[in-house]
Amino acid sequence: MFGLSARLSLAFVTVVIVGMLGGCGSRVLNRAPVEDRGVGMGQPEPVAMEPASPDVKQLPGFENAGKPGYYTVKPGDTLIRIGLEHGQAAKDIARWSNVDNMNLIEVGQVLRVVPPAAASAASGVVAKPVTSASATPVPTAPASAATAATAATAAASASSMPGPTVAPTADDDIDWIWPTNGTVLAGFDEVKNKGLDIGGVAGDPVVAAADGRVVYVGAGLRGYGNLIILKHNNTYLTAYAHNKTLLIKEDQSVRKGQKIAEMGSSDSDRVKLHFEVRRQGKPVDPARYLPAR
Repeated sequence: MFGLSARLSLAFVTVVIVGMLGGCGSRVLNRAPVEDRGVGMGQPEPVAMEPASPDVKQLPGFENAGKPGYYTVKPGDTLIRIGLEHGQAAKDIARWSNVDNMNLIEVGQVLRVVPPAAASAASGVVAKPVTSASATPVPTAPASAATAATAATAAASASSMPGPTVAPTADDDIDWIWPTNGTVLAGFDEVKNKGLDIGGVAGDPVVAAADGRVVYVGAGLRGYGNLIILKHNNTYLTAYAHNKTLLIKEDQSVRKGQKIAEMGSSDSDRVKLHFEVRRQGKPVDPARYLPAR
């Protein structure tokens, strides 16, 4: 009995010792992870490079942006509207700006809106006379006190006098007539109505208000319907809108009183003629130019 018990006790102790050794071994195998410092304090971290941006497209005329005599195209613009608002024929602007397709202009494109000669004058470049380097100024005697006082009095008197009245230019000397007979339905309002609305019956004659050249015929300007634009000189344009029938062609010369269209209601809620006078592209009150009825 005792021998058996002793052997059992010895076996139990052996098992416990083996178990303890196994636990120590597992602790040795399960070591804490070692931090990888391959990209560490002394190594710069990689930086993500942004892709190179594509080349920016340079639109035609970009080098003239902001210069006198040039216009940068905005959303919704057409050559017809740009011409009307600058007092020029759309075809002329296209020619000056090397535009091949009048129906294709891009936002940001820069157009020449005055003739090349006028643009040079608008830049303010003035030629100075050349003086001879050998010319010697002639000394003048100092003026006496009395002479200086008299000159000062004359200068003061001249400065107090009103300046000369600016006379109208030759372009303002136009003999206007009414473009149609009828009652004025709406007068000029620079914000709401840029001309006169004149009532009538469909088919009533519409005539040229003055001699001129036809620079536009068509329906390409929203809100105007069948439209005619006449250029009378370098200062004045007239526009005739909402017509039923257009009787003239572009580049045709017309005489004052010549029938150019028949009244209608195109792009309008009623039969009427919308008539505009534009001075250097700016709408002005036609009633100031038309004769009293």
